[in-house]
Amino acid sequence: MSVRRVLRRADDGVTLNADEIAELLTARGDDLARLCRIASRLRDTGLAAADRPGVITYSRKVFIPVTRLCRDRCHYCTFATVPGRVESPYLPIDEAVAIARRGAELGCREALLTLGDRPEDRWSAAREWLDAAGYSSTLDYVRAVAIRILEETGLLPHINAGVLSWEEIARLKPVSPSMGMMLETTSTRLWEEPGGCHFGSPDKDPAVRLRCLDDAGRSSVPFTTGILIGIGETLTERAESLLALRRTNRRYRGIQEVIVQNFRAKPDTAMANAADAELDDLVATVAVARVVLGPAMRIQAPPNLIDDEFDRLLAAGIDDWGGVSPLTDDHVNPERPWPNVDDLAERTRESGFQLRERLTVYPEFIGRGDPWLDPRVAGHVAALADDAGLADPAAVPAGRPWQATDAAWASAGRVDLNRTIDTTGRTGDRRVDFDTVYGDWSALPDTGERRLPERLPSETRAALRAADVDPTRLTDDQALTLFHADGAALDALTRIADDVRRAVCGDDVTYVVNRNLNFTNVCYTGCRFCAFAQRAGDADSFTLSLEDVARRVVEAEESGATEICMQGGIHPDLPGTAYFDLARTVKRAAPGIHLHAFSPMEILNGASRTNLSYREFLEGLKDAGVDSIPGTAAEILDDEIRWVLTKGKLPASSWIEIVETAHRVGLRSSSTMMYGHVDEPRHWLAHLRTLAAIQDRTGGFTEFVALPFIHQNAPLYLAGKARAGATAQENRAVHAMARLLLHGRIDNIQTSWVKLGDNGTGHMLQGGANDVGGTLMEETISRMAGADNGSSRTVAEIRELAHAIGRPARQRTTTYGRVEDGAQARDVEAIRTPLPLVSTCR
Repeated sequence: MSVRRVLRRADDGVTLNADEIAELLTARGDDLARLCRIASRLRDTGLAAADRPGVITYSRKVFIPVTRLCRDRCHYCTFATVPGRVESPYLPIDEAVAIARRGAELGCREALLTLGDRPEDRWSAAREWLDAAGYSSTLDYVRAVAIRILEETGLLPHINAGVLSWEEIARLKPVSPSMGMMLETTSTRLWEEPGGCHFGSPDKDPAVRLRCLDDAGRSSVPFTTGILIGIGETLTERAESLLALRRTNRRYRGIQEVIVQNFRAKPDTAMANAADAELDDLVATVAVARVVLGPAMRIQAPPNLIDDEFDRLLAAGIDDWGGVSPLTDDHVNPERPWPNVDDLAERTRESGFQLRERLTVYPEFIGRGDPWLDPRVAGHVAALADDAGLADPAAVPAGRPWQATDAAWASAGRVDLNRTIDTTGRTGDRRVDFDTVYGDWSALPDTGERRLPERLPSETRAALRAADVDPTRLTDDQALTLFHADGAALDALTRIADDVRRAVCGDDVTYVVNRNLNFTNVCYTGCRFCAFAQRAGDADSFTLSLEDVARRVVEAEESGATEICMQGGIHPDLPGTAYFDLARTVKRAAPGIHLHAFSPMEILNGASRTNLSYREFLEGLKDAGVDSIPGTAAEILDDEIRWVLTKGKLPASSWIEIVETAHRVGLRSSSTMMYGHVDEPRHWLAHLRTLAAIQDRTGGFTEFVALPFIHQNAPLYLAGKARAGATAQENRAVHAMARLLLHGRIDNIQTSWVKLGDNGTGHMLQGGANDVGGTLMEETISRMAGADNGSSRTVAEIRELAHAIGRPARQRTTTYGRVEDGAQARDVEAIRTPLPLVSTCR
């Protein structure tokens, strides 16, 4: 392989592999000049497509070192230090705000908050300072600093906090329009081996950093990242780092810029005597980054880490100079002063470009709006942006409230969807932002029909015998064998499950008289399986006012309902107190009704918006009137599957933490599993084992609900990435195996008449299930997805469903208590009588 051959392929737009990219990084002389011409052409194409041809951007910022303590030990870092060398473990919040205020006076618009990774995990001084100041963690303090800066100065925080978890990103997103973390390198060698620059630094594990980048993308956070060159990596490792960034960005489209930073040796570090990265190496890497990442990526090289070679970096394809400060040093590279902005503009002009100031978040992401900009900072961004999304030269930074005073909200949109979904139906089969909100469909694996492995009859017979003797002792291999059972073996499996059901629950088919109450379907999470979620302006979107919620609750209680099941989309504009307000509204309207409300995803959203711990938020919900929570948002408790299904939903560990916390504060929950999409029996088995383990720890589950995937209008299916729902064999096997695998832990197995219809429900009731859920009165989630079994059932219809299989029906409470005869719902058709349109519809 030769450089010139690879240059020809790059010039032709051919996708290069890691070996070819590594070869291209060796370009020098005439080859490097040609590489730069290719990169410049790509850059110019991207700028023209962004409607700012010839514009090179930068951000005018202040650098605020929140803490210089760090738990990592990077061998080249002069920023991190030890407690004895700083006056205070953390920069006091008043000093941080003062720096930001002075920056605002000098025309800055960005406050770069930088800090070491989790210093309290290494330094007792950090932990003691946080405890004394009343902060639970460094990130809790960073959040407080960011809010003060927003409210008192108007500068836009850009948080560089190192590795963050999905939950931490969710908590910081409302206070920071953009965030960042350098990938640096994907070389595990430099992290694992003694002498490597990242050895002894837990947060420099490449897998951990890539996971953080993925989580930021899933969370729709405009994210800055990049590579650090000359730290001991090979050219192949550098190429692999660029490819990793490209993969992440293609999957989530969330990387707003990639920095190519050259290593500079610093005194008093382990790498003080290492050679600086050469200029040609930097230029070649910038150009190769442009080739690999394409014209749409914004590529930056710090202007203070070169001497006087601005023209060479511009020729190599950069389109951004990064942050430049008129006030503060580059605390990471203190020996390298920032260039004067006027000088930088002149040098940029000499190369044929115009220098324009941008904000911390790039124009492309400002233009996207929700979900990329949290509503609580969108106003701050809009106050400083011009029509093109760049910095408005006339805008003067000024503090403004970070979170507006919570207020009641009005009904809006198609509030009659609960009624007309069964008549008019949905307006279209997909959201108008179908091609963007779910990430890059091409990055997801294609999913064809699942092929069942061959199971020998002897294995199946042995597994059936084991299930019949004691289902609690089934091995994983035996359980997987039974999940694949078909024909006579499946009939035998369902008979065993039904015998267990009869022994545990008797023959009663139980049901609850309830009303589903979806208070909004506006949602920015971007779950790929969900056909319910809409944007605020979509034809089928709706939001109910508190008055309309109360009206529906009263109607439900008057019809004999004992439960309100309330959930909604993750609406970006509802106030932080929305969940508490909704719960209080229900209880004021019907004090005696059981409120079964808010999924773990909604609880995470509420906790993040109010900056409360899960426990504090759940206790607040309980005080407001919530009696139990639905165990929805579980889907499949395997992150491999969840990230295909949901893009931005909470990880399995967070679902488990929230549910267990709910149980511990006295809020019981259902448990669920959605199956038949991109999953396999091994995922079902692991999911059910996880639920069993949770029940062993808390005892808080009231039932298990099996939810077959409704595919017709699901985005994942429409994009060709999911199967067409579960098969009849899978439905029977899942319900039967749930009964067996959860035996002795969760007594009640519920089947969904909404998803399976009367005939399918009857089969499940004869194969392990004992409960059919509720009358619902309105059901829009499955109906929007394409289920065609109606949105409500009368008590008479549910009783008839049970009688059709020779079983009695019995009304129950939410927690499976008995409902006395005198308190049972009136058996009237009015339970599903269409509700009147509300007058506040708009």
